[in-house]
Amino acid sequence: MFGRYDMDEQIRNLPDSYFELVDQDQLADGALPTTPIGFFKDAFLRFKKNKVSMFSFWMIVFIIILSVIAPFFNRYSYVQQHTQLRDMPPRIPVLEKLGIADGTRVLTNRRKANIENPDLFPPASVLEVFNHRVVNGVEVVDAVIDMYSYRNAKDVYFWFGSDYLGRDLFTRLFWGTRMSLLIAFFAVITNIIIGTVYGAISGYYGGTTDMLMMRITEILAGIPYLVVVMLFILLFGTGMFSIIFALTVTGWIGTARLVRAQFYRFKGREYVLAARTLGVPDRTLIFRHILPNSVGPIITRAMIAIPGAIFSESFLAFIGLGLQAPRPSIGILLSDGQKVLLQYPYQTLFPAVLISVLMISFNLFANGLRDSLDPTKRGEE
Repeated sequence: MFGRYDMDEQIRNLPDSYFELVDQDQLADGALPTTPIGFFKDAFLRFKKNKVSMFSFWMIVFIIILSVIAPFFNRYSYVQQHTQLRDMPPRIPVLEKLGIADGTRVLTNRRKANIENPDLFPPASVLEVFNHRVVNGVEVVDAVIDMYSYRNAKDVYFWFGSDYLGRDLFTRLFWGTRMSLLIAFFAVITNIIIGTVYGAISGYYGGTTDMLMMRITEILAGIPYLVVVMLFILLFGTGMFSIIFALTVTGWIGTARLVRAQFYRFKGREYVLAARTLGVPDRTLIFRHILPNSVGPIITRAMIAIPGAIFSESFLAFIGLGLQAPRPSIGILLSDGQKVLLQYPYQTLFPAVLISVLMISFNLFANGLRDSLDPTKRGEE
């Protein structure tokens, strides 16, 4: 067996042919072959791989664009009334040739004599008569009626139909979507600002300050939300800004608690202690060194809060505490539509589908943001 001395001696006596000269450009400590990726770029790359969240994001963008430009697609404003054309069914130029949204309505249990009377129903408006029967000695039929011919409005197109005052529902729906989105965005931004500042102060200073500030939030959170909102609106009146302020009375509490928890997590880290030792003021420590670590959860909470604010605004409008006539919102359209749900279901269908798509899209988008901004998944392929 070789001793340690013999092995060292053999290594020192290795011939020069065993070695290769490496150029300066081939040194191991040269430039890295890839560029460094920051936190948000890495999160964006992960988010792009989530097809469902990307689809939800583009759906949200599409609805926002429609809410801006769709009211200008036709010549009707959201307040323009056509009382002679009230409760008209949907009629869309291209789809009507396929028998979809063609402006027809089925009238049931009508006297056959009335349907065949040209003074009551012009022959061009009666497309089909079926289900002939006799009820109490009277001939009764069902008929498919072209409502636009019946009311002498062949050149008129209400894409989503009209309401009880003859107002175009397409224009009112997307104008109302614009109002609902504006209320939700401003309410959420206000809640995020108040909650971030409040939670940052509470979590950074801790102790008695934190105890007093958290007790205040618990008192506010203990008051029923609906009671607070109703009292606020009854006190200051209805309107866009009143609704926004009503949604921010207690809406910031969740954000404040989230930010407070993040500050308790990061304020004891080494880089924060080093900055404090160097005399960095508290304001700089809060907003430059600690708060950026909470940006991911704050953004995620904001995206989750937007559909909640839209739903809250729609609920307030539904119970009569939202925007007042003639200004529309999704909640107002749903409230008006449910009154005639059995007779004219399309007046409820379109706003219900739109708010459902908005709620689902924002929730899926928020789930994708939550996963992509999760620091524990950084660098995952």
